[in-house]
Amino acid sequence: MSHSPGSAQMSGSPRVAVVGRANIDITVRIPGPPVPGRTTFASSPATTTAGGKSLNQALAASRAGAHTSLIGNVGDDHWGTFLYRTLTDAAVDVSCFHLVPSVSTGIALIEVDPDGENHIILALVPDTELTGEQVRSSLAGLHASVVVTQLDLQPDAVDAVFRHHRARTLIGNLVPHPTLGPAALAPLDLFVANEAEAAAILGRHHDDPTVAARELRELGPRAAVVTAGPRGAAYSDAHDTALVPAPLVNAINTSGAGDTFLGTLAARLAHRLPLSDAVTGGVAAATTFVSSGMLR
Repeated sequence: MSHSPGSAQMSGSPRVAVVGRANIDITVRIPGPPVPGRTTFASSPATTTAGGKSLNQALAASRAGAHTSLIGNVGDDHWGTFLYRTLTDAAVDVSCFHLVPSVSTGIALIEVDPDGENHIILALVPDTELTGEQVRSSLAGLHASVVVTQLDLQPDAVDAVFRHHRARTLIGNLVPHPTLGPAALAPLDLFVANEAEAAAILGRHHDDPTVAARELRELGPRAAVVTAGPRGAAYSDAHDTALVPAPLVNAINTSGAGDTFLGTLAARLAHRLPLSDAVTGGVAAATTFVSSGMLR
């Protein structure tokens, strides 16, 4: 998978840059679906943890052995400082992770049901959204061989990632911003989505995730991966289309599993492993995550 020649001095280095968002996760476990008009009591006390898809991906990539940088903004408040400290404690480079003065940090409210499935409400803070100039200047100084970006960021930020030509592999995640649409997949070396995101882009759900992966690749990226929860993950590239199955485990919490998968995948690609091996490593890491009940 080669997006561009890359920087000769850094081409062999396992370096990953993640472009996106970070926030605080407030998680509650509930005994069943909430009933309108009635109070639902949590099964255990709420937990407050570092979160956000890009932060989770950066932590996972760092754990998987890649020198990882997170490009993002949070508020210069108690929560923002907590996120900053979480990243530094995990050996994630924070040279491009900024605390914005007089701004609050975003919060995600997460409900986890008895089956480990989660429902997430994200309260974004517009003043912490990345700008195109921030992304351009950050990527120019990092020399990452693999760049991972959320495609639902503001269009100028996503465009700045697309115009960055030093990365060997460019990975996109999530349903693209509405003004970008499926055309945003074409510049990518790899697009990664879960089954619901794939269905939203393709306009239909496929019971077989390998079919969804193949159809996503037909939209322009050099390769596509569709994560399928307990069934594993499907990938499609120029050489193969296949499903990497996940072992059967008792899922304690699935929130963050997809990010663990993607961060591990990115780290393995940074180490120049084939896509099939990278997907296998991502499935293994995500399986360990959901069965351990880890919260970031």
